[in-house]
Parts: sequence; structure tokens; C-alpha cells
Amino acid sequence: MILALKLILAHFIGDFVLQPAHWVEGKLQNKWRSKYLYWHISVHLLALLLILQFQHLGAVAIIIVSHFLIDLGKLSLTNPKNYRWLFVVDQVLHILVIGAMVYWISPFEIDFSLLFGEKTLILITFLVFVTYVCGILMRMLLAPYIDEIAKDDESTEGGSLKNAGTYIGMLERLFVFGFILIQQWAAIGLLIAAKSVFRFGDLNKGKNRKLTEYVLIGTLLSFGFAILSGIAYSYLTTLI
Repeated sequence: MILALKLILAHFIGDFVLQPAHWVEGKLQNKWRSKYLYWHISVHLLALLLILQFQHLGAVAIIIVSHFLIDLGKLSLTNPKNYRWLFVVDQVLHILVIGAMVYWISPFEIDFSLLFGEKTLILITFLVFVTYVCGILMRMLLAPYIDEIAKDDESTEGGSLKNAGTYIGMLERLFVFGFILIQQWAAIGLLIAAKSVFRFGDLNKGKNRKLTEYVLIGTLLSFGFAILSGIAYSYLTTLI
């Protein structure tokens, strides 16, 4: 565990803390010809050597070479449409290499029965329900009001970020679900209060009673689904 934490810390320092924005821009512009790519790899090497205290040099060499190749591949494939996905793939590959090196130095066993055990499957099921299924159920329940609200919204100032409401709903339900699991009911009240403060200005400015009622119904449904899911999950896990 200590070795894994050291390697991950070195990765975070090299990839995020000590990599200025202009290095990233320079690498994207000049690819393998960019001096910043080699500076970035040098910083990674130095971080690994210092944190590992010049031990496990074979693993360090493999991590550095793989890091260079992964970054080079990402730079070669990056374009304005795929850069976010490539960033995720890039980080996953780095973590997989670190995991492989930890296993090489200190072999460990992965108990796959726990990954696909009953409790894990129940948790995954409820997470999918709280995020995606609840969103669809809410759209169906609020369907009679959506067109009416959309017509009134056309005359109001400003707009909304694409899919912002969907993501906000997912996040708030995940927070509520998590708070219930750790028995922090008071935090749910703080979350409701925070959301009310953020929405009060828009609703008060618009003086739109229909929109206010629509937001209130949606908020209560969202929190209600999350609370019931948290209670149901807690109850089911006690039966296992």
C-alpha cells in the first residue's frame, strides 16, 4: 500500500502540480518536438527518484518510458473533439502501469468475489438508479409541465448550459444518497438550503410562479428519490 501511494503521489506531482498550463499548450502545438514534453518527463523522473529514495530503479525506468510513450500517443491523437476522452484514457493507462509495477515489486491478490459480491451489486444498482433511472422517472412525472415552462422561459433573459439540469440532479441525488449512508442527515438540510439560495435569485428575478412551482416539485422529487434509495439500500445491506 505504501509503495502504491508513493507512486501515485509522484504521478500527481509530475502530471498536475508541477506541469504549468503553458507546458501543456506547448506540447499540444509541437508534439514530440516540444521541449516541454521532455521537461515534463524529467520532472516525473525526479519526483519518482526522490519519493522512492532511489529504490526500485527498474520500476522507475518502466514507468518513465511508458509515461513518455503514453503522452506521445495522446499528443498525436488529440483534437478539439476528443481531448477530454483522451485525457481520461491517458490517466487510466498511467494508473494501470503503476498498478503493474506495484504487483511486480510486491505481488498482491485481488479478490474478485468481493468486486462482484452481493453488496457490491446492490450498491451499483442503487447508484445507477439514483443517477440515471431517477432522472428519467422525473422527466416522465414532470412531462405535463415541461412544455408550459419552456414557453414561459423563452421570454426570460439568459439561458442554461447544455444538460446542466441533468448533471445537477445527478450530483445532488448522489450527495443525498452518500449522506444517508454515512448517517449525516443534517448535511441534507444544508444541501437543500444551499440549492435554495442559488435558485432564489433566478426565481425572484423572473417573478414566474409556474417556474417556481416547477423547480420546487423537481427538487422535492429528486431529494425524495435519493432519500428513499438511501433508506432502502441501508435496509437491504442489513439483510445480507
